[in-house]
Amino acid sequence: MRHRLIVLILAITAVLSMPPVPAAGQARGANAQAQNYTPPKTGFGQPDLQGIWQVLDYSATYNIEPHTAIFGVPAGQGVIVDPPSRTIPYLPGAVAKRQENFRNRVALDPINKCYKPGVPRITYMHFPFQILQTPQFVTLVYEYIHNTRTVYLNRKTHLEGLDFWNGDSIGRWEGNTLVVDVGDFNDQTWFDASGNYHSEALHLEERYTRTDRDTITYEVTVTDPTVFSRPWRMSMLLYRHKEKNFRILEYECHAYAEDAAKEQSR
Repeated sequence: MRHRLIVLILAITAVLSMPPVPAAGQARGANAQAQNYTPPKTGFGQPDLQGIWQVLDYSATYNIEPHTAIFGVPAGQGVIVDPPSRTIPYLPGAVAKRQENFRNRVALDPINKCYKPGVPRITYMHFPFQILQTPQFVTLVYEYIHNTRTVYLNRKTHLEGLDFWNGDSIGRWEGNTLVVDVGDFNDQTWFDASGNYHSEALHLEERYTRTDRDTITYEVTVTDPTVFSRPWRMSMLLYRHKEKNFRILEYECHAYAEDAAKEQSR
């Protein structure tokens, strides 16, 4: 009897200590919420995504994979929802470069050189961005060093022979979701401050779905056969700023870096 009681207690403890609903279940819940919400329309009939948006969980800018805290870096549950391991499916030969990037992240991180963050990293940094819409274009204006992206709704193919820090963006509407096909990248940006990287073969599919009045579900599928063994996907929430007179301000990275260098040299 005593043995059975111990087994029962252990079983109950195991059930109570089970983790919360897995990412797949959460994703299904978010999809159901999106299906039940009808977003307002613009004057020309598109779902209205306009406003100033920002993530609340900044931990992904340090590392998009689940990670513990270290000095200056908050812990985070990660934003990868596929594969189920919630880790990036690097090819075996690509892991060494990621490890080198991490060891030398202070010197090598493009952000520390005031370069453009690239897509999708700029979406989950510590800075807001604004979405503007016209019948032919969706424009994203970012606070960080005046980055601007134009999503072309009137073009079907990417430009040839060019590469961009933020890629070339072609959009279409699938119901209430803005789907953005992004290609033509260079290989100079990272996904986060931990050295997770890509090559020029990077290709993204972004999905912006307004799930309620003040929330957009942002999903991005990452493909790069040079670095990763399979496509993988991130998902996070963007929140609309409602503060009175809130606006996009300035962040002049180069100017601030020069000022800091002058202060240190005194």
